[in-house]
Amino acid sequence: MTGPLILRPTTAEECAALLAESAADRRSVRVRGGGTKDPLGAPPETAAILETRGLAGIVDHVPADLTVTVAAGTSLADLATQLAGTGQFLPLDPPHVGRGATAGGVIAANSNGFGRYRYGGVRDLLIGLRAALPDGTLARSGGRVVKNVSGYDLCKLFTGSLGTLGVIVEATFKVLPLPPVTAGASATFRRAADAFAAADALLRTAVRPTALVIERGPTQGWRLAAAAAGERPPVERSMAELARAVEARGAAAEPLDDVAASLDRLREIVDAATDGAVVRAALPLSAQTAFAGAAMADGARIVADAATGIHQVHLRGDDAAVLRAADALLANALVLGGSARIERSNVAGLATYGERAPAGAFLMRRIKDAFDPAGILEPGRSAIG
Repeated sequence: MTGPLILRPTTAEECAALLAESAADRRSVRVRGGGTKDPLGAPPETAAILETRGLAGIVDHVPADLTVTVAAGTSLADLATQLAGTGQFLPLDPPHVGRGATAGGVIAANSNGFGRYRYGGVRDLLIGLRAALPDGTLARSGGRVVKNVSGYDLCKLFTGSLGTLGVIVEATFKVLPLPPVTAGASATFRRAADAFAAADALLRTAVRPTALVIERGPTQGWRLAAAAAGERPPVERSMAELARAVEARGAAAEPLDDVAASLDRLREIVDAATDGAVVRAALPLSAQTAFAGAAMADGARIVADAATGIHQVHLRGDDAAVLRAADALLANALVLGGSARIERSNVAGLATYGERAPAGAFLMRRIKDAFDPAGILEPGRSAIG
């Protein structure tokens, strides 16, 4: 039995031609950058896999303008190294960078990290995009623009599209100077309410932490970790505000010896989950305590970005128990005014987005039909199939 056809374009034009050929032949296509999001959605096998790693490298970098344009298959690790040579960085800290996450993949998955509160997310930092469409054309939007397509804002539309509308081949981002000082501290609480209250108190100040994360494992308390970066005075103020917030709730802040390593461990909860299932929820900040408390079933671990309401819950146990707990969390997120999906699962029968159609499903289908009328791209990957 032969596997899927592997397509490896090396130019944007070749990528567009391969998509047009696939659409004409009704050949289903999976789009892969670094492969770090392969488990998302547990999609069925496709007739072809289009790999973007041949579309790599910096296309244009204007340090004075604080912008960089990269081919979509460029790994974020390589981009970070090259930007650091000019004293700059792309303020995105998504997971899986060490495993090969690419610029195009991060956009397609809307993959953000803990720095989103301070610097903004993919949609905020992406100022230009070029994409190959299934009709064989190349479309541009935003920075370095020639013309937009049919009035669509492609930057926003393709962010989080999971490859279902077209293949991102090039992107332009805003970049920033590297911060001269970074610091972090953590504190542990007995109750979830105290941890989230301390985080909320810090968010009500004028400081802008680069990370504000709450972690709870099966045998530990609720640990709040915070980080700040920039000039020394505001960083020191951030740490002082954190100390006041946690001391007011009966805890003590302890400095983090290695801020980057501490955050990396929390950021990679999905990669560390080799069993059970990981539920990702996006919640209103006011609903975080309720959701986190309900999530702590036996053996569960939670990592919550308390600044943006993004929670990752790793559920463990036998398949039946994980299935029940995951379904309950998906429903609970909706009741609390948020949304949720299965980020990774080894459990059969676990629907990625639950049983309910997402809000705006009709509009999502109309857009999908406009961009990919043959339905060849990423079948089964999104919430609308």
